[in-house]
Amino acid sequence: MNIIAQIIIAIIALEHLYILYMEMFAWETLGKKTFKGALPDELFRPTKTLAANQGLYNGFLSAGLIWSLLISNHQWQIYTAIFFLTCVLIAGLYGAFTASKKIFFVQALPALIGIIVVHL
Repeated sequence: MNIIAQIIIAIIALEHLYILYMEMFAWETLGKKTFKGALPDELFRPTKTLAANQGLYNGFLSAGLIWSLLISNHQWQIYTAIFFLTCVLIAGLYGAFTASKKIFFVQALPALIGIIVVHL
């Protein structure tokens, strides 16, 4: 995999580690800032467990992307990266359609770019 693809994958993995942190450990602080206007302030405390569950899934996406960077077999590395980037893309598209259009640009578009670059 070329260096540009690896950099894009690393950035997406870091983004999902940040999301993990925000949703699992800082939902009532960073979560409020991030989703300002999307949720009333009084809903952050009762949805803390739900957000933590979502954060865990984001951690799995990040772990898979990081794993793809550590695989030495070229074909296996590419297949693994494409799988996890596709998972991020699908999650981003679902979020864009159901929650906020902003999610397309923050999550789905970088994954799509990553998939394209990995294929080059």
